Amino acid sequence: MSKLTDVPKRILIGRALRSDRLGETLLPKRIALPVFASDPLSSVAYAPGEVLLVLSIAGVSAYQYSPWIALAVVVLMFTVVASYRQNVHAYPSGGGDYEVANTNLGPKAGLTVASALLVDYVLTVAVSISSGVENLGSAVHFVIEHKVLSAIVMILLLTLMNLRGVKESGKLFAIPTYVFVAAVFVMIGWGAWKGIVLGETMSAPTADFEIEPEQKGLAGFAMVFLLLRAFSSGCAALTGVEAISNGVPAFRKPKSKNAASTLALMGGLAVTMFCGIIGLAMATDVRMAENPAEDLLNNGVPVGPDYVQDPVISQVGEAVFGGGSILFLLLATATALVLFLAANTAYNGFPLLGSILAQDRYLPRQLHTRGDRLAFSNGIVLLAGAAILLVWIYDADSTKLIQLYIVGVFVSFTLSQIGMVRHWNRHLKTEHDVAARRRMHRSRAINTFGAFFTGMVLVVVLATKFTHGAWVALLGMVIFYGTMTAIRKHYDRVSAEIAAAEGPSDDSVRPSRVHSIVLVSKVHKPTLRALAFAKLTRSDTLEAVSISVDPAETKALREEWDRRGINVPLKILDSPYREITRPVIEYVKGLRSENPRDAVSVYIPEYVVGRWWEHLLHNQSALRLKGRLLFTPGVMVTSVPYQLESSELAKRRAKKRQDWNAPGSVRRGPVDTPRPPKAPTGKG
Repeated sequence: MSKLTDVPKRILIGRALRSDRLGETLLPKRIALPVFASDPLSSVAYAPGEVLLVLSIAGVSAYQYSPWIALAVVVLMFTVVASYRQNVHAYPSGGGDYEVANTNLGPKAGLTVASALLVDYVLTVAVSISSGVENLGSAVHFVIEHKVLSAIVMILLLTLMNLRGVKESGKLFAIPTYVFVAAVFVMIGWGAWKGIVLGETMSAPTADFEIEPEQKGLAGFAMVFLLLRAFSSGCAALTGVEAISNGVPAFRKPKSKNAASTLALMGGLAVTMFCGIIGLAMATDVRMAENPAEDLLNNGVPVGPDYVQDPVISQVGEAVFGGGSILFLLLATATALVLFLAANTAYNGFPLLGSILAQDRYLPRQLHTRGDRLAFSNGIVLLAGAAILLVWIYDADSTKLIQLYIVGVFVSFTLSQIGMVRHWNRHLKTEHDVAARRRMHRSRAINTFGAFFTGMVLVVVLATKFTHGAWVALLGMVIFYGTMTAIRKHYDRVSAEIAAAEGPSDDSVRPSRVHSIVLVSKVHKPTLRALAFAKLTRSDTLEAVSISVDPAETKALREEWDRRGINVPLKILDSPYREITRPVIEYVKGLRSENPRDAVSVYIPEYVVGRWWEHLLHNQSALRLKGRLLFTPGVMVTSVPYQLESSELAKRRAKKRQDWNAPGSVRRGPVDTPRPPKAPTGKG
C-alpha cells in the first residue's frame, strides 16, 4: 500500500527534499512578486467592476463618482504599502500582522488578527477561483455551465502545484502574472493612444444599454452611503498586501530590503492598472448592474435571464482591441489564469501563518511541520478543504462571495498599524541617537496615519457590507478565535499535567512490586515467545491468564499446559457472556485495588502479517484490549510480536522500496564523493 501511494505522490509533487536544502527554496524578487502579489495585482480584474455594480443602483449618472472613488482607493493603497514597509523592516521573522499585534497589543489582539487573516485567506481562494471561472466562462461555455465543478478542479490543481514547493510553484505562476500585467498596460496605453491622440471613439459591448436604477433620486445621506459602499467594494484591490509582510522569510537576503522593494513595486503596478481600467471603463461607456437580467435595458427592454454579464476588464479589452482579436484573446486568457493563480497569495500566507500559530500552540502541531517538498503541506491541504466548502456553499458566485471579503483584512490592517505605533513609542523611550529617533518619528507618523485611515475604512466596510454578507466573515473569525483559544487551553493543560516535578513524585517513585500477566489463548509459538520474554523481565509475580469462552477449548488448554510442564501458573477467568475484554480489565483493576502501589504489566502476543487484508483476520481482540488497558492507571501494555511468513514478503517489498527511485529522482549517475586532502607531512 505504501508503494502504491508513493509512486503517484512522487510523480505529482516530485522527490522529497532534505531539510538542509531549505535555502535553495528562497525566492528572488522577480519570483516573489507573482508568488506574494498575485492577489492584489489580479484584483484589478474585478475591483473596478464591483465599484460600478454598486453605483449602478443609482443609475448611470452615479458613474461620474467612480474616478473619485478610484482616487480614494489609490490613497489608501499607498498608505497601506508605506505602512507595511515599516512592518517588514521591524518584524522580518514572518509573523506579519499577527506578530506585530501579539507583541505590542497582547495575545487577544494577536489572536483576533490571526482569525481575521485565516478567514481572509480562505475567502481569497474562493473569490479568486470563482472570478477566474466566470472570466473563463465568457469564452468557454462548459465552464460557466459547471461553475462549481470547474472551481473545485482549479482549487485541486492549485493545491497540487503548491504542494510541489514555493519556489517551483512560483516559477509556474510567474509567466501568467507578468503576461497579465503586460497585457493590461498595453491595453491602457493603446486605449489612451486611440482616445487621446487618434481621437477614436471606443465603445464597450454594453455602451448602448440603459440602466434601470433600483433607487431613483438618491441624494444626501443615502447617496453618501452608496458612495461609501462602492468605495468599500473597491477596497478589494488591497487584499493580499499583508502577504508580503507574512512571507519575509521566503525572500533571499537581504530579506527585509527585498520584501520592501517587492511591496513598493506591487503597490505601483496595482494602482496604475486599477486607475487605468476605471478610466477606460468610463471612456468606453461600460454598463454594469447587480441584477442585469432586469436592470440592464436594451432598447428599453430588459436583457433577460439568458444574458451573461461580462466583467469590466473583458468589456474594456473588447472595446480597445476589438472582439476576437489576438490581443483581446491574450488578455482574456491571461486574466482568467492570473485570477486562478491569485489564490496563490493565500496558499503562501495561510500555511505560513498556520505554522507560526501552531508553534505558539494555537493550532494543531501538525501544521508546524514541513512536508516532503519543504512546504507546509498540512496547511495547504486545510486551506484547500475550507475553500472548496465555501465555493460549494456559495455556488462559486464571486458577487456573493465578495460581500464577505475584505472585512478580515482591514481588521488586521488596523490592529497591525496600532501595534506598530506602540512599537515605535516603546523604542523611542530608549533610543537617544538623533538620526535614529528622526527615522522612528517618521515611521510612527506613517503608521499612525495608516491606523487612522484603515480604521475608518473598517468602519465603512462593516457599516455597508454587514447585511450583505460581511456577518458571515465575522462569524468565521469568531469560530477561528474560539477554536484557537480552546486548542491553546488544551495544550497548556496537557503541558501542566505532564510537567516533571522538581522533587520526588508518584511518577518517579519505583513501584513496590510488578505483577506480570501473559494473555494466552492456546499453547503455540507466539505464546511461548511471550512467556519467555516475560520471564526475562524478572517480575515479582508472573502468571498466564486465559478467558474461558468454550469449556472444551479451556479443558484442552489446561491439559496441554500440564503436559508440557510450563512452570508459570495458569489462571482461567470465566466469561459467561463470551466476552474477552471485560474479564481481563476487571481482573487487572482488582489487582490494582488490592495493591495500589504495585504496577501491572500485561504481555499480549500478536501476529505480524504482511498483507493488508490479513490485518482484518488477526489481532482484533488484541487491539480492543490494548485500547481499554491504556485507560487503566498503573498498567503497562507490551506487545510481543511473532512474524508470520507473509511478513517476510512485506520485508522484501520494503527493501525494494528502499532501492527504488521515483521518476525524476535520479537525473544523473552516481557522483563520486571527493576525498579530503591529505594532511601535510612536513617534508619538503
